[in-house]
Amino acid sequence: MKRRTILRGTLLAVIALSAGLLAVGWLQAPEDATASAAEQMDRPFEERDPVAGDRAGATVVTTDPPGANDGTAAIVAFAPDGRPLYHNDTYGNYFDVDPDPEDSRSVLYVAGSRYDSCPSDVAARAEESFEDGCAKVVVERANLTTGETERLHTAVTGWDIWHDVDRVGDDELLVADIAEDRAFVLNLTTDEREWTWNADEDYDKDESGGAPGDWTHINDVEALEDGRVMVSLRNHDRVAFVEPGEGVERDWTLGAEDAYDTLYEQHNPDYIPEKRGGPAVIVADSENNRVVEYQRDESEWSRSWEWSDDRLQWPRDADRLPNDHTLVTDSQGNRILELDEDDEVVWTVSVPTPYEAERLGTGDESAGGWSKAAIEGESGEYVGGGDGEMESKTGLAWAVAFLTGPAVNGVLYVAPAWMTVSDVAVAGALAASAGALLLLELRWSRFGIRSIRRRP
Repeated sequence: MKRRTILRGTLLAVIALSAGLLAVGWLQAPEDATASAAEQMDRPFEERDPVAGDRAGATVVTTDPPGANDGTAAIVAFAPDGRPLYHNDTYGNYFDVDPDPEDSRSVLYVAGSRYDSCPSDVAARAEESFEDGCAKVVVERANLTTGETERLHTAVTGWDIWHDVDRVGDDELLVADIAEDRAFVLNLTTDEREWTWNADEDYDKDESGGAPGDWTHINDVEALEDGRVMVSLRNHDRVAFVEPGEGVERDWTLGAEDAYDTLYEQHNPDYIPEKRGGPAVIVADSENNRVVEYQRDESEWSRSWEWSDDRLQWPRDADRLPNDHTLVTDSQGNRILELDEDDEVVWTVSVPTPYEAERLGTGDESAGGWSKAAIEGESGEYVGGGDGEMESKTGLAWAVAFLTGPAVNGVLYVAPAWMTVSDVAVAGALAASAGALLLLELRWSRFGIRSIRRRP
């Protein structure tokens, strides 16, 4: 009986302590974090916590919350002086956003909604039937001053919304087709694909990537000035360079599958050409909870810059601005922040689950920015380069990387916005203790397992 009392008391103490710590975390969280996503989006910019200084241009942000079609996703814009400038929450998820054209107050974005059961009006647009749900994809152009929106293209995919589209001509878009593991150029006039690269042309589905339904998770594409296409293969932990008609240039690949020291399920890499201090790639190294830049020296990539802080969790965008600052999208930290050339945070705004941010007037993504190596006049440590040259993690190292990356970030993605990594750990202790106490009480009760076994 004494042992039973000690166990019960210990578990009750853990439960009480965990509940108390969670209550303190909730009470001490910034006001923006405890408000609903819709309330956060509608709150005046100057009331957000914290905000530091005006910017030289409007900032446009897309969001990708875990809920679907519930009005919490949006594309929003803030004027240089902080006033809310634009807000549209028509669709369930918003992804890529680019200035269109670069020096205007109009933006091109891709968005859409996912459906567990494909609605008849959406299914009617599809080229094939989807029994297990579908996603409606829209490419639109919005004038942030007038609010006028123009639909450029509508598509239906089997399971997910395109994550990136870039204008590469007056009537042409370069598309990262996440659902079909491919990149292609879409002619908006004819609705035909003019060029297509399928990932299975260069990679074996049986030897690399994720599950069959989400093999590559192509989440970003970029047309380079030399004619190549840079492609982010998230589930392959690599950024590939595709020569149209030739395929992947293996010796240019940044990262390798499971080489988590280099990249771990990255998002939104930006290419910086030689004329601005490159070749270099700045990328949100999402599951490593950092933003990094790699510099290419002859035939090798080296890490030339890395940044994180105690709050940064699952970043999904980093843009180098012309003033040598870096605009970072912190998805699980629920904020957009700007770093100066010394990596000090000089501006930040709270936004729930942001996906991408653009500073208008600075060019598309990192188009006007310089490499960190050029800014600082130095390069970083060698990390290897090319497919197969980077050592993959196995065993314990892989497990640690998974627990500190996808496991925690996945929980935070669906957890309340005010919760931090430590809050998740406390919640886990609370759940485990409560579950253990429930099982023990059941075992000790007259209706427990032993009494059931004794019944004839």
